[in-house]
Amino acid sequence: MAFFLETLLGGLMAGMLYSLVALGFVLIYKASGVFNFAQGAMVLFAALAMARFSEWIPGWTGIDNRIAVNLAAFLLAGMVMFVVAWLIERLALRHLVNQEGTTLLMATLGIGYFLDGIGQTLFGSNIYEINIGMPKDPMLAFESVFEGGILINKEDLYAALIAAVLVAMLSLFFQKTSTGRALRAVADDHQAAQSIGIPLNRIWFIVWCVAGVVALVAGVIWGSKLGVQFSLTTVALRALPVVILGGLTSVPGAIIGGLIIGVGEKMSEVFVGPYVGGGIEIWFAYVLALVFLLFRPQGLFGEKIIDRV
Repeated sequence: MAFFLETLLGGLMAGMLYSLVALGFVLIYKASGVFNFAQGAMVLFAALAMARFSEWIPGWTGIDNRIAVNLAAFLLAGMVMFVVAWLIERLALRHLVNQEGTTLLMATLGIGYFLDGIGQTLFGSNIYEINIGMPKDPMLAFESVFEGGILINKEDLYAALIAAVLVAMLSLFFQKTSTGRALRAVADDHQAAQSIGIPLNRIWFIVWCVAGVVALVAGVIWGSKLGVQFSLTTVALRALPVVILGGLTSVPGAIIGGLIIGVGEKMSEVFVGPYVGGGIEIWFAYVLALVFLLFRPQGLFGEKIIDRV
């Protein structure tokens, strides 16, 4: 039982991190109706900014306190992502209002390649470290309940808690604020939203800013775990099955989908992998996503699209 719970907790913590990356896809899709292929590049760009600023700030200011340096680096990286969001809206999206979804999709592809290139130009292409003080040693919990206790990775636990807090804040933002309701209105119908006075350009800027903050938090967490390198863009690919499973238009779907994928990967690898040679964790999420595409393409919580002709 203890081993089962240990695997379950590991899956839930991994699932929260998947949900965090998937939220970036959902946010952009809800605001513009287009799948944002630049999300992986945004995660990498934000992580590079955080890593490099944390290296440069002590030389600029003489401050050597790690907490102060990390906080300043995070704020500067956040400002950089706001500037990136403003430039994307100003130079690209503003000129593509009411265009076909394919046009917007290609625009996000171009934005992704641009961020990859400019990230190397500004911050370098080496492997960098992000040290935000999360402990990497495992700990034993529930020793009085289970013999030997349950082994929990502290870094995964803290990362999952951070992701959970951000996900909860974003859910409240969408459900309880006037800006969140305006975002949902824009996602439903751009032209109708404009006709009732919702400024489309401002809404797109806000949602790209929020997506930038989500990318920054995701980049910091994954960069702390894996190191900041250009393979970090593939983290977004791990979130694709989450989006398909939960639904492209649903914030709760991104959360539930991430938890299902995380638990499913861990459980299948640990309990089924030994009988089939392992490697299930690599392809499990994509096979599950394929099944949903065949039988429920809108996902668990996505809106079913009906076209009448």
